[in-house]
Amino acid sequence: MGKSIHIRKRVQQHFQGKDSKSRKIQRTVTRIACEPMGSELIALLYESDLIKRHQPLYNCAQRRTMDRFGLYIQHENGYKALRIVNNQERGDEIITFAGITEAKNTLYRLTEKYNLCPKINGLYKTRSACFHYQIKSCYGACIDQETPESYNQRVDTFLHAHRFERFTKLFEVEGRSSAEKGLVYIECGIYRGFGFCARETPGDQLIKHIRYRADNKDVRRILMRYLISG
Repeated sequence: MGKSIHIRKRVQQHFQGKDSKSRKIQRTVTRIACEPMGSELIALLYESDLIKRHQPLYNCAQRRTMDRFGLYIQHENGYKALRIVNNQERGDEIITFAGITEAKNTLYRLTEKYNLCPKINGLYKTRSACFHYQIKSCYGACIDQETPESYNQRVDTFLHAHRFERFTKLFEVEGRSSAEKGLVYIECGIYRGFGFCARETPGDQLIKHIRYRADNKDVRRILMRYLISG
């Protein structure tokens, strides 16, 4: 299991490779199966479900017990700061990350999208105004020109859109063919599963096509990344 644009090439790499992992795969694999999913979101959710159920020997990414970093809310002189912290399973993280590069890239995108201050978010160290203030994408929270109340409203807008508590949404994504669409369902903050239906299916019939799957931290991370990138 894994993600690749060119599946044939990816499979060939495993079966033509000379490294230790490739040789183990060559000795143990007896069958290869392929199943279209239509969208990357459903493909990632399905892969995660398969990993949890089958515990593959050579795909350990989602078998780890804890990601190394988390995005948390901290308070900086009245401002709500989004900060990357070494994850200690506090339980109140917004999203978790395996590595610092992924965490910083996500925080940079959020900072720009919501016109937040990179200095307050710990991305820009200076005693004066941040660079974003100079290009007018920060409104001056870094030098107390924007009130905490005004600034925190944008942080709350982000939190409201990306917190799972009491969050219910049915996502419609690409299907496996032009005649259908894919569905992903979150109910009251709990991931319920995914499914497929004909494009002309009435809205009040969509939930019936959901195939229920287990909710866990890994699928929530996948869904959170989808929400943040949307």
